[in-house]
Amino acid sequence: MNDTLEEFSLDALDDNVFNRIGEGWMLITAGGAAGFNMMTASWGGLGVLWGRQVVFCFVRPSRYTFGFMEKAGHFSLSFFAEEYRKDLSFCGEHSGREVDKAAETGLSPVFDPSGAVYFSQANLVLLSRKIYCQDIDPAHFLDESIAENYLNGDFHRMYIGEILRSLRK
Repeated sequence: MNDTLEEFSLDALDDNVFNRIGEGWMLITAGGAAGFNMMTASWGGLGVLWGRQVVFCFVRPSRYTFGFMEKAGHFSLSFFAEEYRKDLSFCGEHSGREVDKAAETGLSPVFDPSGAVYFSQANLVLLSRKIYCQDIDPAHFLDESIAENYLNGDFHRMYIGEILRSLRK
């Protein structure tokens, strides 16, 4: 299997990002060589904001990854082929507080010079620099049914990252 990722222009991205994120899932990873964590996510998006190509993702304060997102200046979104579904499930069901998810899944971390961490097995990686974050505020829900996602009051923090590099197989 080819584990080589090559840089490409996001203008050439022809994937269905709704499927990639919502159905295929992704790993949000923050930290560095001294310590990092990843979590599986199916909420987020890509777009243009403030004249920049950006990603946005959401992390609950209760997640172990949250502390890494708060401290790190960069983060990555890594997407995988279906054959890695079991590994993504593992990363979503287990906390990095108790288990080394990379060791347990066999995912190989790559430490990018930007400070972001991603995985060599991914087939699409977006390396981003944090440029904004904000907590979800239930006072701003315009659709009351959204509150069903927060029965325990554990509201996400949204992170917006400027995409610095995009890699794919």
